[in-house]
Amino acid sequence: MPTIIEVAALAGVSTATVSRVLSRPEQVSEDTRLRVLAVVRRSGYAPNVAARSLRTLRAAKILLTVPDISNAFFASVIRGAEEAARDAGYSVVVGDTRHDPEVEDQYADMLSRREVDGLIFLGHRLPASLAPMLSRKGAAAPIVNGCEYSPDLGVPSVHIDNAAASANAIEHLIGLGHRAIGVVTGPEISPISRDRLAGAIDAATRAGLRDSLHIRIGDYSAGSAIDHTRDLIAQDVTAIFCFSDEMAMGALSAIGDAGLSCPKDVSVIGFDDLPLARYFQPPLTTIAQPKSMIGRRTVELLVDILRGVDSPSRQVTLDHELIVRGSTAAPGTRRR
Repeated sequence: MPTIIEVAALAGVSTATVSRVLSRPEQVSEDTRLRVLAVVRRSGYAPNVAARSLRTLRAAKILLTVPDISNAFFASVIRGAEEAARDAGYSVVVGDTRHDPEVEDQYADMLSRREVDGLIFLGHRLPASLAPMLSRKGAAAPIVNGCEYSPDLGVPSVHIDNAAASANAIEHLIGLGHRAIGVVTGPEISPISRDRLAGAIDAATRAGLRDSLHIRIGDYSAGSAIDHTRDLIAQDVTAIFCFSDEMAMGALSAIGDAGLSCPKDVSVIGFDDLPLARYFQPPLTTIAQPKSMIGRRTVELLVDILRGVDSPSRQVTLDHELIVRGSTAAPGTRRR
């Protein structure tokens, strides 16, 4: 393993410059940074993280917590976060909180104990144990939220405009001619579920179809959508909008079990654009979130805080996209 002195000699810079490139790259010119990084890659140099942590009081680790690691949506978010963290000289510790406030606090204690340098949480709750830190440090607190935006959290956030995205989904169905539309939401406690429902209601109201929405409360899982879909079919809906692709998968299953077909009898639209969405039968129409970019931007916001860099925006709203595939079509005549 080469030493930092050898890396500096090969790159024609000082050891201090090598150290800055690896820990504070924004303080080094692009040409120098690229030259040093090229030598690092060729030589296989790896800094002594434990020694550096003792000198700088930095763990060089970021904690990222997710409410349900089994949810495929979070895999792409985590990947984007890990890529951005690696670029900035950090590693990522992932914690599955399982929607449990006690577990959220247990992970958050890692930040209080300085086992990690910052926290990104993808749930809707700020861990209660971090409230004193946020109150004391304010904008300097190394805490960022992803996905579940709520202004009440008081921390930087990266998200999409969930209300606008949901409105786009309802507008698409109305544009196809659907009038009786089922909506399977996420939990009422979830800010993004509330925003998506508000967007759906707004779009239906503008079209004079507010009373034609049949709203059911789900939990983002496929199982929660199956019973609701059976009920909605009995209500003669011709389309169902699910607030997650996983619930849309449950809706498709229930439609098939009822001897109906999608989209001939019932159209289905999901949310998230999971990697498997295009391979559903039929391929799923859905709202695409920039999942990897959400992860990347949350890390970039957090690293700015850790480095004392003023961010132009503490609330980042990314673009969404309606992806039209084979699961939505004009309403047909349902078989009985």
